[in-house]
Amino acid sequence: MADAPRSDVFQALSAPARRLIVDELSERDGQTLFELCSRLTMRHQLNLSRQAVSQHLDVLEQAGLVHARRDGRYKFHDLDLAPLRDAVAGWLGQQTSLDTD
Repeated sequence: MADAPRSDVFQALSAPARRLIVDELSERDGQTLFELCSRLTMRHQLNLSRQAVSQHLDVLEQAGLVHARRDGRYKFHDLDLAPLRDAVAGWLGQQTSLDTD
């Protein structure tokens, strides 16, 4: 979902818990909900329920920042930063053209 509106991407990243999830997935892609919950608790002392983390993952998925894939009984989450790059690229491209003028 690389063509998610720019506002969806920034809305998804507005919550500190979702930014921590992105941090964790950027460090190690392909984590299950259980692994993410464990890492958020152990590394960030963020005691969210599995349901709350799942809801945050849904928001990140809707913005195209996370993709989920099933393998047997497990659901793995992978980070996709393309929507964020696309959202920022427009501004950076404009700034670069202003710098060279």
